[in-house]
Amino acid sequence: MPSDYESKGVTNMDIVCLDLEGVLVPEIWIAFAEESGIPQLKKTTRDEPDYDKLMTWRLGVLKEHGLGLKEIQDTIAKIDPIPGAKEFLDELRSLTQVIIISDTFTQFAKPLMKKLGWPTIFCNSLEVADNGEITGFKMRIENSKFTTVKALQSIGYDTIASGDSYNDLGMIKASKAGFLFKSTDKIKADNPELKAFENYDELLDEIKKNLA
Repeated sequence: MPSDYESKGVTNMDIVCLDLEGVLVPEIWIAFAEESGIPQLKKTTRDEPDYDKLMTWRLGVLKEHGLGLKEIQDTIAKIDPIPGAKEFLDELRSLTQVIIISDTFTQFAKPLMKKLGWPTIFCNSLEVADNGEITGFKMRIENSKFTTVKALQSIGYDTIASGDSYNDLGMIKASKAGFLFKSTDKIKADNPELKAFENYDELLDEIKKNLA
């Protein structure tokens, strides 16, 4: 019996790797900045390429304001996927395998994965004290998006990747096909060789063209 993928004329040697925030759901830290009234927390990987530097700075701001995990989770509970994201993801997953590769954390991701229909996500973890203070963070692996794509390729998969930020460029450029999605004008201008899309139908059509 052919698999669902094979019955659609697609082999299952492809894996699509997607960023999460800015691509499928709104940016968590921007939402929390608005909820908490701390505008400087709107800084994301679209603004700061060094994720370790960005997270260390964020934890300092949280500590300064006496905010912890619960306050962020309360904000995340109110976040819904970007309109059209779940439908895009559902159709894509009917065609091929999909992994969300994100620099977010397991403590943030679960309610968002529920709203997206429980796709597979590879992400990181927070270190949290008994009082709820976020004291640190543990990255799953260094340069996780690029490293994960290369690992998938090493076991025989072809990857197709899409994201919006500086930390997505490694996996996008290392894949057989890669695209910017809802990115900034600066990132698009700095990477003119990458196709850039603003809506899910365009992105889905381009991914379909590149499935084996």
